[in-house]
Amino acid sequence: MALKRGLSGRNSGNVCCYSILVLVFCSFLAPLIFFVGRAVYTSTSIDNNDFSTTTSTQVSSFVKEKILAKSNTNNAEGNKWNQIAAFVRTEISRGIQDDLVDDDHSQFHTPAILARRDDEVTVKLENAALEHSKSADSAVLGKYSIWRKENGNENTDSKVHLMRDQMIMARVYISIATMKKKPRLAQELQKQLKESQHALGEAIYDADLTRSAHEKIKSMDQVLSKAKEQLYDCNLVTGKLRAILQSADEQVRSLKRQSTFLSQLAAKTIPNGIHCLSMRLAIDYYLLPPEKRKFPRSENLENPSLFHYALFSDNVLAASVVVNSTIMNAKEPAKHVFHLVTDKLNFGAMNMWFLLNPPGKATIHVENVDEFKWLNSSYCPVLRQLESAAMKEYYFKGSHSTTLSAGSSNLKYRNPKYLSMLNHLRFYLPQIYPKLDKILFLDDDIVVQKDLTGLWSVNLHEKVNGAVETCGESFHRFDKYLNFSNPHIAKNFDPNACGWAYGMNIFDLKEWKKRDITGIYHKWQNMNEDRVLWKLGTLPPGLMTFYGLTHPLDKSWHVLGLGYSPSIDGSEIENAAVIHYNGNMKPWLELAMTKYKSYWTKYIKFDHPYIRTCKLGE
Repeated sequence: MALKRGLSGRNSGNVCCYSILVLVFCSFLAPLIFFVGRAVYTSTSIDNNDFSTTTSTQVSSFVKEKILAKSNTNNAEGNKWNQIAAFVRTEISRGIQDDLVDDDHSQFHTPAILARRDDEVTVKLENAALEHSKSADSAVLGKYSIWRKENGNENTDSKVHLMRDQMIMARVYISIATMKKKPRLAQELQKQLKESQHALGEAIYDADLTRSAHEKIKSMDQVLSKAKEQLYDCNLVTGKLRAILQSADEQVRSLKRQSTFLSQLAAKTIPNGIHCLSMRLAIDYYLLPPEKRKFPRSENLENPSLFHYALFSDNVLAASVVVNSTIMNAKEPAKHVFHLVTDKLNFGAMNMWFLLNPPGKATIHVENVDEFKWLNSSYCPVLRQLESAAMKEYYFKGSHSTTLSAGSSNLKYRNPKYLSMLNHLRFYLPQIYPKLDKILFLDDDIVVQKDLTGLWSVNLHEKVNGAVETCGESFHRFDKYLNFSNPHIAKNFDPNACGWAYGMNIFDLKEWKKRDITGIYHKWQNMNEDRVLWKLGTLPPGLMTFYGLTHPLDKSWHVLGLGYSPSIDGSEIENAAVIHYNGNMKPWLELAMTKYKSYWTKYIKFDHPYIRTCKLGE
């Protein structure tokens, strides 16, 4: 029993020792063996991965070079090519990983495996290119130029621009082909150029193009590609393009001069409808008996307690808009008095219009400037100058310009307003209206939108002229209008002094007389007989005459620029008391800007028999 117990105890001890040995082996030796084996495998794998990474990098570089360069040509194509490139890179990466998994018995890639992989890459690239070629017809056509990268956004005029670009390059290659004695290619380009020109026609937008334009773009693309292969030389192409640019620039300058000439010519003419209106009104006026040619309320004409307006015009329709708009926006129309002065040619028409269309309870009076006997050449320097042979030579011959473009700069000298005393009457207001204390001067190209009586209560601080200033940071200052190289100008005026606008001016006639404003004007006008102080118009002498005597009004009283600027803020116009169509684009001309015209036309009675007869509403 004792022996059995001893053997049993010994066996138990052996089992326990065996168990401890197994535990040590599992805890230490097995992991050690595993890490050693893994290290050997990892070193081999690293070699493989290095090789694979190198191959992948080479392929990626190839993909980037052959695909992504193309994708930069435009956004639409770029997205497609980016998708293709991403697909190819994914497939290549997946193929390499598959090779590592499948080649369990091979630690290295054999030449056969690498050759097979290159073949697969090539096939995938070819398939991708075939897929892209299927959508070529829907892409932007004519990407023939490696130096021109379009943004690819489909605009309504993208094809038109493309055709024009193609025609420019065709002209370049025609010139180079002729230089390099390749007549057949030059003829082929010339033929294609004419066909493209015919297909383009006068089109501005893609919708204007003919059905053949699409085919012409493709055909021109092919011819240009052919020309590029045979003729492309960077220096030659650059030189030809520069020559074309210089030629186009000169043509643009010439066209601008012609456009200026024609726009000035159009601005100085009176539409047939207004001529018709004046003639019909004049005929009917002179058929009236003398007793019916008088306006009522003549006793108001010299009443200084009323609101008096001075309007000098030879345009019946324009004058009617000024009067109508003023009365329609006046709070007390009966207190307003309009003093109109016109020339003898339009005197009958102006009278007849306002006899037929009296301004409500307001007072109106029309005078003929030719009946102002005191306004003669012995008293008025400008009248004497206008009658001189030198002035007629200056105004009418314009330095003897013989061409359309050359005459554009001289046409402004022939503006009839510079030769009409109606334009210079503004310097003689106290002489015309000796019993008035204040008067509001209005041009005939304005529209009144608010009651103006507040201007009579503006404190001018002993100044003569109340006007809206027009200068910005450097615009419309004195140096723009006057010749500061002349010592008389340089000595008496500040070149940075702010200019102001005619068109709506409140004049204190008492201060005018006190300071002898007309005498100051005569002084400067006499000194300018040879036009050495200023060239044209009444604004420069006005700036000089009222220098230091002008009170700036709030800009909302008078908004300018509707005759030349398309960018005036709408709220500015709506809030203005007076809007002014200064510039060439008068509202009664076809040149007028459509966006501003309605402010003027709403004060015309288009159902009036005279308006309808002369077709002024059409």
